[in-house]
Amino acid sequence: MLAKTLFGFESLLENELKQLGAQKIKVGLRNVSFEGDLGFLYKANLALRTAIKILVPIHTFKVVNEADLYAKIKTIAWENHMSETGTLAVDATVFSDQFTHSLYIAQKTKDAIVDRFREKTGQRPNVDLRFPDLKINIHIDRNTCTVSLDSSGESLHKRGYKTATNLAPINEVLAAGLVMLSGWDGQSDFMDPMCGSGTILIEAAMIACNIPPNLMRKEFAFEKWSNWDVDLFETIEESLLKKTRDFHHKITGFDKSPAAIHKCNDNIKNAHLEEFISVQHEDFFKTQKGGDKHLHIIFNPPYGERLDQLNVPEFYGNIGTTLKHNYPGTNAWLISSNMEALKHIGLRPSKKIKLFNAKLESRFLKYEMYAGSKKAKKN
Repeated sequence: MLAKTLFGFESLLENELKQLGAQKIKVGLRNVSFEGDLGFLYKANLALRTAIKILVPIHTFKVVNEADLYAKIKTIAWENHMSETGTLAVDATVFSDQFTHSLYIAQKTKDAIVDRFREKTGQRPNVDLRFPDLKINIHIDRNTCTVSLDSSGESLHKRGYKTATNLAPINEVLAAGLVMLSGWDGQSDFMDPMCGSGTILIEAAMIACNIPPNLMRKEFAFEKWSNWDVDLFETIEESLLKKTRDFHHKITGFDKSPAAIHKCNDNIKNAHLEEFISVQHEDFFKTQKGGDKHLHIIFNPPYGERLDQLNVPEFYGNIGTTLKHNYPGTNAWLISSNMEALKHIGLRPSKKIKLFNAKLESRFLKYEMYAGSKKAKKN
């Protein structure tokens, strides 16, 4: 199997797979390959926080041109995977000088499968891009073609709890990865001071309680496969639910937009996490830390398309000032693609990690706020 992920999350995914019990794990770029049985396929889709898709490769071969691709796809026994009255969808990615058009490759693949069925049975499967019986992935790297079955269907970042979003919401897989990269282990209070629709808060709560992230999804592609085993799936689901744990700290969110707080509460309710997360209509710059317990902060301040109405130097300067004066005893992490804006924070980060938020190259930065001076802390 092959789990796809975001740039910079490969080692997180490798670690998740080890903990789940995968075999023969091998790290690639934006992916990790591994081995496991059918039950493990179900488990990986339900439990992996940093995976976007789980693919099952079924054939690999060399291709020289489109005619060669068509001929080789046509030799595959597709009748073992679907019926002639079923539906299919093909998506393709290409990294090749010879093959440059992924949509054309997907079309050629579909033609070959459909023609095989027509010649053998007189009937042909139809294309259904939204809910196909079989979703096929074609990956061409130079002249090597890998044909895989997509076991997930829709991207695994679509957990099922998010019905309401704000402008430029953070992807659920990205949010989970940020919490994991920051090293938060659920052993302290957690806060997102600009929480928007609540994605970081919800992913943090699921990590703290060890709740499988994809329990609420409406469906996975493997549910339409000929070897779908509902009893095995339910057994796997139950075994994962038995591993959930208690959480004895607070997860808090602030946002200065009443509409954002309303959407955030809706999403928290959908995720059944009201017991663990509380959100308040507050302007972060007018708040301060309550008590002297350690606090772990992660946030996604406005950047990219959300910066239009802001005075950027002032806004990012206020982030630094608020953290420095109002939040001692805090580890604060933030992600931004605006490298210029980050300079205005006026604090020296102790860690910088390069990531991508969609196509935006970003930095995930850690600021350590000591109670008293850093020098005194060291002494």
